[in-house]
Amino acid sequence: MKTNAGRFFEDFAVGQEIIHAVPRTLSGGERALYHALYPACHAIHSSDEFARSSGLPEAPLDGLIGFHTVFGKTVPDISLNAVANLGYAEGRFLKPIYAGDTLRSVSEVIGVKQNSNGKSGVVWVRTTGLNQRDEAVLSYVRWVMVKKRDVGSEAPETVIPKLNPVVAADDLPVPKGLNFSGYDFDLAGEPHRFADYEAGEIIDHVDGVTIEEAEHMMATRLWQNTAKVHFDTRQRPDGRRLIYGGHVMSLARALSFNGLANAQLIVAINGGSHANPCFAGDTVTAWSEVLDKAEVGAPGVGALRLRLVASKGGAVGALKDGVGKYNPDVLLDLDYWAFVPV
Repeated sequence: MKTNAGRFFEDFAVGQEIIHAVPRTLSGGERALYHALYPACHAIHSSDEFARSSGLPEAPLDGLIGFHTVFGKTVPDISLNAVANLGYAEGRFLKPIYAGDTLRSVSEVIGVKQNSNGKSGVVWVRTTGLNQRDEAVLSYVRWVMVKKRDVGSEAPETVIPKLNPVVAADDLPVPKGLNFSGYDFDLAGEPHRFADYEAGEIIDHVDGVTIEEAEHMMATRLWQNTAKVHFDTRQRPDGRRLIYGGHVMSLARALSFNGLANAQLIVAINGGSHANPCFAGDTVTAWSEVLDKAEVGAPGVGALRLRLVASKGGAVGALKDGVGKYNPDVLLDLDYWAFVPV
């Protein structure tokens, strides 16, 4: 048999290293398609001149382009038979990614746990994205629910990895040369700087985007995410194609520009949950909470720890019910660090 049916839950073992196939060279084409799919307007990713005035050699590709590309490489080996991608932790954007860089992905299995129904299990992997110089540009942990091949097969010993709840401010990777001392707030689009944000502050990003099947299909193919639940209506009892969670992530991040236009660079993902499924026809809205602030030592640069919530109900602040379960309208709960001008 020459075709690949993908790994099922019982095919994973803690300590297993998986080298993912087909490196990908990124270009301005990915940037253009990303900006067409999402209302992404952050200046440092849009303008070479703005990036140079901030100490970088040219405009880096949006960090989420790198994330989606590295993630997509892992799908045939990790989540081709996924029921759902569940969450993220310990994500660090280690180096800027530029047009012309070639990315590949390597993963290590760090945890497994069979579900009580015996039909599926959760797999934790730590994935690293490497460029053409074998430099790590991105690292993150994700966990995914994967179908079992044989419901009657023996359950593996449960291993649940201990993950840090937050990437420490001292461990935030600062791009070489980054300098916001001469930051142009007019060109960036908003006057708000590091000192203008306070922990506990809530920002309603006001706008919304209704997801269509066509754009979701284009996005999922763009990132070469081949998970069956995104393409094949036979994979779910309701006959609906599940929207890739990363699509919701990029939409929410782009919507956050209105109120966080100066949160130029995502540098870490502390944690994230795809709280409920998203489908074509859903309208995504977003709000953010400022969780923390930190100085990072680079000229004119500070860091904001932000909680980004995407929902399909438009409510701000309504996250969970009385027993800690996400309300059904919540789609994404993402905790991340971003660099802003001081």
